[in-house]
Amino acid sequence: MNVSELARILGITPQELRDDLPPFGFSIGQKAIKINRNVANKIIKEWPTLKKKIAYRKAEEEKKKQAEIEEKKKLINKKIEIPSLITVRDFVQISGIPLNTVLSELMKNGIFASLNEKIDFDTAWLIGNELGMEIKLKKGENEEEKNDNRLKDILEKEEDKNMISRPPVIVIMGHVDHGKTKLLDAIRKTNVVAGEAGGITQHIGAYQVQRKNQTITFIDTPGHEAFTAMRSRGAKIADIAILVVAADDGVKPQTVEAFRIIEAAQIPYIVAINKIDKEGANIDKVKQELSSQLKIIPEDWGGNIICSPISALKNEGIDELLDMVLLTTESMENNIKANPKSLAVGTIIESHVDKGSGPVATILIQNGTLKFDDQLTLNGISIGKVRKLKNYLGKEIKEAGPASPVQIIGLKFMPKVGDLIQVGSGEKINYKKMKALSKRKESGAVQQNSEQDENVKKINLIIKSDVLGSAEAIEESLEKINTEEVKIKIIRKGLGNINENDIKRAIDADGEIIGFNVKTPPEIKTMARENNIEIKNYSIIYDLINDIKEKIISLTDTKKEKVEIGKLEVLAIFRNEKNGQILGGKVIEGAIEIDSQIEIFKENEFMGDGKLIKLQAGKQDVKIVEKGEECGIQFKGQPVAETGYILKFSKEKEIK
Repeated sequence: MNVSELARILGITPQELRDDLPPFGFSIGQKAIKINRNVANKIIKEWPTLKKKIAYRKAEEEKKKQAEIEEKKKLINKKIEIPSLITVRDFVQISGIPLNTVLSELMKNGIFASLNEKIDFDTAWLIGNELGMEIKLKKGENEEEKNDNRLKDILEKEEDKNMISRPPVIVIMGHVDHGKTKLLDAIRKTNVVAGEAGGITQHIGAYQVQRKNQTITFIDTPGHEAFTAMRSRGAKIADIAILVVAADDGVKPQTVEAFRIIEAAQIPYIVAINKIDKEGANIDKVKQELSSQLKIIPEDWGGNIICSPISALKNEGIDELLDMVLLTTESMENNIKANPKSLAVGTIIESHVDKGSGPVATILIQNGTLKFDDQLTLNGISIGKVRKLKNYLGKEIKEAGPASPVQIIGLKFMPKVGDLIQVGSGEKINYKKMKALSKRKESGAVQQNSEQDENVKKINLIIKSDVLGSAEAIEESLEKINTEEVKIKIIRKGLGNINENDIKRAIDADGEIIGFNVKTPPEIKTMARENNIEIKNYSIIYDLINDIKEKIISLTDTKKEKVEIGKLEVLAIFRNEKNGQILGGKVIEGAIEIDSQIEIFKENEFMGDGKLIKLQAGKQDVKIVEKGEECGIQFKGQPVAETGYILKFSKEKEIK
């Protein structure tokens, strides 16, 4: 009996028949056209009872759906605390968010994680925030949080009479290529972009400018997705943020991410709509996207957020933007104060090893004045003395006051980005402690990968970079592209040029070496060649990430997957054969190719299948016919197609 005939007898659709009966012992394939008559008669006989069972089952499923909706409602305004790194499994248990919802939200953000893989706090916060949940970092979990509290305590102990206004610290954030560095370039009237690989900021930089006899400190944060952690740090030490959005491109994923960081830092912000000079620029469209996607309502639309149109390239609207910064500063004058007479305290915003000078760090002074010969401490431990002090222009100076970005030379070891450094006497550091402190920067993915299945393929890497921020950003990005089949294991990450010890480690671990903005001496290249060790040097981070992605793909097993390539509407039947048909039609979607698999549909009802063995266009044999073209086809299979039927064409393709 035809499935459609049985469905008519029962008073339901063929698809309902296929969907509803299998749980009750009548397995009807999703593509079935006919059913055994004895089975059909049994279904007809038992239908009154089956109908009740199906209705009950559907009611139960509806209850389950409603329960899930109610469960989701409970998540709104729920508050939880999580560590800085958490497995997906633990996050599901703590948050109460259904696993499928978590995985779906991760995929929306381009993260494909398994139950046992770890996600960082920012990612977990983003998922919770989308569902109306409040997620906070566990107290004591984060060094930066401790630093924030320590700085707060220092400032609270200062007497009001000693506190005076200091320059505001401004952070510039936004999507890659939207013109953040070009904006700074216009503000400072210097060419920063030309000195950066691929026009992308690779480190945090800090600069000062004068406007209406007032000093403003700017922090330039990297724009590429790999630098999320560095952008977060930039926001935490700033007073005001400028969110840059291109007038011709609108709100992009990193615009959203940057805004979330600004929100989390709880600092006021201004939107700079850049590239208004470009063809296709549409300021109103950008404001519409800001309003609908981020709930940012511009002032001229009745909101309270300043949206300043600019062209960094043509230096238009820059003065007006700076005036808006100063206006915002005036409104928060009581919060932008420091005591220049105190002992200096500040946050490290960059650090690296210089061949001639040793450890070098850039610090943003947040209170007090840092002077030549000052003793420096980190967590009560003496870490060196200020032997040289350089301002953002590279000029040697004797002292630096609040909100000044300065480079320090004279450290005994290299501090981490985000460390809070104070002037004062501390415990004298011994060799073991110095090694322990330095080791904080060289651990990382080793522990994370130590428990992985022995059968999983691994890419063992040694990362050497010029500055610490880049090494951390690279590690963070590589963690995100791990897959179930191939894992990246970071054997070591360090600073400075590639050396003999790196080669030895690579030999022992059967690994390769990644260099970022560092050099490989000729003798080291020779040593690497002799030992078959691969060394790759990069100056742009997304080139590095893309190369590792390619390597992961090359190590991943291929899977065959059916991919739909096109649809054809049958216009005429030329001949019916015992095992096939010759017909004519028009391609209405995609394209059809010779040797494709065919599925035949009549008003969404599956009628049969076959294989395309001959394809003609204009009486000529062809291999492919595109959308909009008419053609003749011969297929092998059941001769069930009729005029008006839709034929869907697919091919098996190998997918990584």
